[in-house]
Amino acid sequence: MSALLTLSKVSKSFAGITVLKDVDFDVRAGEVHALMGENGAGKSTLIKVIAGVHAPDAGSISIGGEGASSLSPREARRLGIATVYQELLLFPELTVAENVFLGNVPRTKWGAIDWTVMRQRARDLLDALESPDLDIDAKVGTLSVANRQRVEIAKALSQDARVLIMDEPTAALADADVRRLMAVIKRLRERGVGIIYVSHKLPEIFELADRVTVLRDGALIGTKAITEVDETGLVTMMVGREIGQLFPKVTPQIGEVVLKVSGLSCGARVQNISFALHRGEILGVAGLVGSGRTEMALTIFGITPATSGTIEIDGRAVSITSPRQARDLGIAYVPEDRGLEGLVRPMTISQNISMASLHRVSNGIFIRAEREFARAAGAITRLEIKARGPQQTVGQLSGGNQQKIVLGKWLETEPRILIMDEPTRGIDVGAKAEIHALMGRLAAQGMAILMISSELPEVLGMSDRVLVINGGRLTATLDRADANPESVGAAMTRVRGEAS
Repeated sequence: MSALLTLSKVSKSFAGITVLKDVDFDVRAGEVHALMGENGAGKSTLIKVIAGVHAPDAGSISIGGEGASSLSPREARRLGIATVYQELLLFPELTVAENVFLGNVPRTKWGAIDWTVMRQRARDLLDALESPDLDIDAKVGTLSVANRQRVEIAKALSQDARVLIMDEPTAALADADVRRLMAVIKRLRERGVGIIYVSHKLPEIFELADRVTVLRDGALIGTKAITEVDETGLVTMMVGREIGQLFPKVTPQIGEVVLKVSGLSCGARVQNISFALHRGEILGVAGLVGSGRTEMALTIFGITPATSGTIEIDGRAVSITSPRQARDLGIAYVPEDRGLEGLVRPMTISQNISMASLHRVSNGIFIRAEREFARAAGAITRLEIKARGPQQTVGQLSGGNQQKIVLGKWLETEPRILIMDEPTRGIDVGAKAEIHALMGRLAAQGMAILMISSELPEVLGMSDRVLVINGGRLTATLDRADANPESVGAAMTRVRGEAS
């Protein structure tokens, strides 16, 4: 296969810090070339160089035989490079057709927008992606994440893209939507499109990729045909060491019931849920996206207070109507979206770590900077956070280290019950192993952990018991020995019913 795009000895630095060093990379017509590495390895910078967002400090780029030292975004588009970012760049108030052709609208000979042609071309593009169910006149803001992603892909194809960059495309998708997206990618490959696929999810890589390139600390570790590497070898290439078990589960010392909910309800999203959580237990919560898992957590934590049912802590009935009350009762909540709900990225590690426990670092009126600094330094050591120090801005850290900051913030409140919603979403495999090991240590110390995850291997690998929720209702409660992909999958699609 011929190379559509070739990068040779590309280097890039920011403020004197090297993020890419002499990287070679190419993508061929009709292949999926996976780009992998830990958070901070240089993947995002490399794809932004290809897309024309960043100009390299050194090296060369060749596209279809045209050589250049750098590209602008406009030039990259002209040469057939399109990018589907993890944060989709669509306008919610515009229609599907308008978003597909934004900046590239067909016009009549008088210069006006040719609405008929635009709608027909949008329909043709979506049909080619086998998306006949997508209404081209629907506002994008009304669509699911999966459907918005298909609009973004159609938008890329409307620009006659020969190279399509996909950055963590399945991060927010349910399993059914992931399978559908994979089918779309395979069809694009058959049409001769070269696809650069960035993902932390190893099963996707082994199913889709023809080749894989690994970066570590901005340097090229290697490029291999996917048939030449196995999962263990790929992980070792990424992290530079053997990480041991991804799910380091040890025999738990289960204690007394710490949290008990009975008939818990909150509108239509949480209906009559009952379960108990024990000291030292990791209780996994499985379910499809939108099943009501997060809504249950928000109700327990007081963000959306219960409309009926009871919550007991240590056998005592409590009323939780705010996060402050939940915190004071010993409950902590690590949210699904760390960027929007868990952190203030422009602030320092010190400021973020103390955010939920300001009373511990103040004299009642003023924050004591030395206390705040000392607590942050302690958290960096205990959680093995890779940072220059407590005064570093959180936004400069990798995803895995940001997740540790959110966890550290809540551990400063000295909780007994820890709710973790998607604890490893969007972080690399090495950081996942570290988070899992940390969860195991916390449980061994007596922490009661409620873990919500869309990744079934994570649920099965880390949980002592598994709750399955669908349609806002509990459809199964499974012991670890009985929890497997078949039993959990069946309960996830069960429409109604009591816990089995």
